Amino acid sequence: MAILDIIKAPDQRLKVKSTPVDKVDDDVRQLMNDLFETMCAADKGVGLAAPQVGVAKRVIVIDLSRVDDDTLAPLYMANPEIISSSEELVSSEEGCLSVPEYYAEVVRLASVRLRYLDQNNEVQEMDAEEFSAICIQHEIDHLDGVLFIDHLTVIKRSMILRKLTKARKQATAKRAATASVL
Repeated sequence: MAILDIIKAPDQRLKVKSTPVDKVDDDVRQLMNDLFETMCAADKGVGLAAPQVGVAKRVIVIDLSRVDDDTLAPLYMANPEIISSSEELVSSEEGCLSVPEYYAEVVRLASVRLRYLDQNNEVQEMDAEEFSAICIQHEIDHLDGVLFIDHLTVIKRSMILRKLTKARKQATAKRAATASVL
């Protein structure tokens, strides 16, 4: 397994729509394992999608046990799709490893029914409610090139993106200055 670099907004690779995997083979299983290890190393995350590490494939991992001891084992999913949902909506504060240190209220479906391929290339279906449903929708959004900040008003989203761009430029300038000293 490997810890991969997590791409940060406003990197345009986060806006690419991912392609489905043909089947879950050894390469996809390795990607799933790498995503899981990367998410765990990031410390705060409960989910990670392949586009967040620069791989435009429809693969996600979710581990809600990181915030709730009563949760089932981690979920490794390829080609996840919502096949039905409640009409009820819920609002909750979201954050993202690709949008570090920013949080905002996002409205999502309160419950969803999901179909996906597991690590053994078997079709699975599951129902998710509350926090689980929110996390699944958040990660599926990544597969479609959508960040949680895309659900915000234009003003809020623009403000966050400006701050992220400024922080990125400052980090790049600091690295360049350090390199020139060496």
